[in-house]
Amino acid sequence: MPPEERTGPETSERDVLQSTITKQVREGEAYLANRTRTLERLARMWDREETLRQGGGPKRIEAQHKKGRLTARERIDLLLDPGASFFELGIHAASGLYEDRAPAAGVVCGLARITGRLFMVIANDATVASGAFFPMTAKKVLRNQTIAMQSRLPTLYLVDSAGVNLPMQDEVFPDQDDFGRVFRNNAVMSAQGVPQIAAIMGMCVAGGAYLPVMCDTVLMTQRSGLFLAGPDLVASALGKQYDAEEIGGAELHAAVSGTVDYWEPDDESCLQRIRSLAETLAPPPPPPFRRHEPQPPRIDAEDLLAIVSDDALQEYDVREVIGRIVDDSRFVEYRAEFGKTIVCGFCRIDGWSVGIVANQKTHVRDPHKPWQMGGVIYTDSANKAARFILDCNQNRIPLVFLHDVNGFMVGPQSEKDGIIRAGAKMVNAVANSVVPKITVILGGSYGAGHYAMCGKAYDPLFIAAWPQARYAVMGADVAAGTIRDVRLKALKRRARRGGRDRPGRSQTAAILFRVMDRDRDGAITKTEWTLRADLFAKLDINGDGAIRMDEIAPEGGKRAEEPGARRPARKKGGTFIERHDLNGDGKVTRDEFDGPPAAFERRDHNHDGVVDAADGPRGD
Repeated sequence: MPPEERTGPETSERDVLQSTITKQVREGEAYLANRTRTLERLARMWDREETLRQGGGPKRIEAQHKKGRLTARERIDLLLDPGASFFELGIHAASGLYEDRAPAAGVVCGLARITGRLFMVIANDATVASGAFFPMTAKKVLRNQTIAMQSRLPTLYLVDSAGVNLPMQDEVFPDQDDFGRVFRNNAVMSAQGVPQIAAIMGMCVAGGAYLPVMCDTVLMTQRSGLFLAGPDLVASALGKQYDAEEIGGAELHAAVSGTVDYWEPDDESCLQRIRSLAETLAPPPPPPFRRHEPQPPRIDAEDLLAIVSDDALQEYDVREVIGRIVDDSRFVEYRAEFGKTIVCGFCRIDGWSVGIVANQKTHVRDPHKPWQMGGVIYTDSANKAARFILDCNQNRIPLVFLHDVNGFMVGPQSEKDGIIRAGAKMVNAVANSVVPKITVILGGSYGAGHYAMCGKAYDPLFIAAWPQARYAVMGADVAAGTIRDVRLKALKRRARRGGRDRPGRSQTAAILFRVMDRDRDGAITKTEWTLRADLFAKLDINGDGAIRMDEIAPEGGKRAEEPGARRPARKKGGTFIERHDLNGDGKVTRDEFDGPPAAFERRDHNHDGVVDAADGPRGD
């Protein structure tokens, strides 16, 4: 839609955001460290993407060319309008899975400008396992079909696939959002009036044969195949050998079965035919959203490389991010004085009116209100965000969510304030939102905060992540601390029960190292230690700022507190003091007693941490 004549929104100069990042800040250690780490991450990401674009590798690409076929990316390049670029989606899908045998999940998806019209393109990469569907392949195709349905984008399928990856069929075939959902989406999209064009440019076998035939227009190239069963399966079922052309070649389906609409001699002519068909499509309806003439931000965007840190505890003002991505750096903030751990407001991006909901990472220090931690959603900020989201829906304003959230605030006071009710209100507003939503994860995005900020489950049109983005139920440090606490409590319960399952020093030490030794170098440093500082000092026998296993659980039964000494054997018979007085000083301390804590407390009548004659002549 062409922008309106006027050059900008009706806002005043006081709505223009000002940056506090000065030359001195840019020369600071924290700024330079953040910038360096971000650039390093970007370099690694770009290198990885370049590798992924090679698909199955040079040998597979050469084999594809020997068949007289182009690769998926070569086909897309020929489809694009001159000067247009391909906006690829999900290139990192399946990274690290299937022993890295499925780069980009074996399918290339993204947005392409064809004869001036924006298309969703879904192209099987035959250089990756002959284009077979891995579990992530189906998931990626479904995700891009969903984007096309939500945006009513005409969709183009370039089919060159051997069908389901049979060794993984239990993960690809049966469930609701598996392979069969692709064909269901074909039918729904056609019913919704979303144009679909399919070009069979290689093998199209078994269940995959339904995809092109369920589209509105079907093209097929010479030497391609379209059949429910290939030659081997037909020979097994019928006892007679047929070649692929006899079963389902292009000539058969063009002249005999009438399944395909256009029979083309090669890839190049087929792609040219697709472009000519794209020209015949009716223009899309105008969007119901307002657009002005785009204006660049006033603030230099170069600082975006350094604003967000890998350190979740480092504060930053999210307005520094907003001012560098919105038109003219103008931002009309909503309820600026209330619920300050979430920043909401109206602006324009590329001329389009949008509403922004962003987590504020600076701590809120208000003399009239309790201190609030940045990146945490409190009752007031949840209520503000919920109301703002409703207003955007009422006025048909798309939403952009900027994540850097630890979750909702917990504790007695938050429960009294109604944090659950406020959080539910915010989640409800996001779930029932009908305007387009785009989610950008700047830093961390954890727990219910991820949901409330329009996480993947809440139908964002697109979800993007910055290089340092992370999202999970909780952060690694918090998760490690929680697991540690749970395990230590379990050990204490077992110790109180007594018996043979009472944990030893080595077992406790093993758990501490498994939870705290993050870099797995055999030592727990002060930065890794999350318990009391005095306990660290006690266990750091060598005084070198690190705790090692032999200091907590030395071999041969030596005590960590007394290197070289053996713990004397407990005496049999006699009184409590006689049995447990290891030092021979007529008393038993908590450190000397290795039985259930409750047994010691029962005898320590004076509650001074020592059982001696003052507690009774026998200590019993």
